[in-house]
Amino acid sequence: MYKVFVKEVAIIVTSDKSSFKDHHIFNIKKVNFEELVKQIENKEITDVVLYSKNESKLLKRLHKLLPIVIAAGGLVLNQDNDFLFIHRNGKWDLPKGKAEDGETIEQTSIREVEEETGVRNLQINNYLGHTYHTFSRKGKLKLKLTHWFIMETDFNKKLKPQKKEGIDKAVWFNKKEAILALKESYANIRELFPEDMLVDDRR
Repeated sequence: MYKVFVKEVAIIVTSDKSSFKDHHIFNIKKVNFEELVKQIENKEITDVVLYSKNESKLLKRLHKLLPIVIAAGGLVLNQDNDFLFIHRNGKWDLPKGKAEDGETIEQTSIREVEEETGVRNLQINNYLGHTYHTFSRKGKLKLKLTHWFIMETDFNKKLKPQKKEGIDKAVWFNKKEAILALKESYANIRELFPEDMLVDDRR
């Protein structure tokens, strides 16, 4: 199963529709995906499932729906276990960006975090997972596949938000602050944070 986020709505992409009987179910091979996205953005429809009975072809069919942009980013912690956030377009977000030719996805994630926040000395600890969301670029709808890594750093100098990318803040948030920031973030970003990661261990 996969999720494709259209703003705050998660489209479920699955080969098992039996668990989603209260959803609107569309055949992934026949759906007019761009029209479906418009309906979701206009709040005409929610609780959507894209279904294909052939599980082995599910990902391939998902990737055929729209042109795909590959990106990578990081969930970064410092030595105080604070989380690195950026603020852009009125929302709290995590640093990420499009992959460049010749880069590994790990190289992309580190470069983008460095460029968007000014952080250095990054070390990748683990692969966190991936997210899908739709976006428009020059009037054309696209699908962004973002790979996420858990990173750590001992960097303790002033952060430098990348203004030319529309980022107006780059900050470290403790767990309590991160919980509040996630309420003003995106649904796909909230999914990246395991519950135990935000538990206050000082209790």
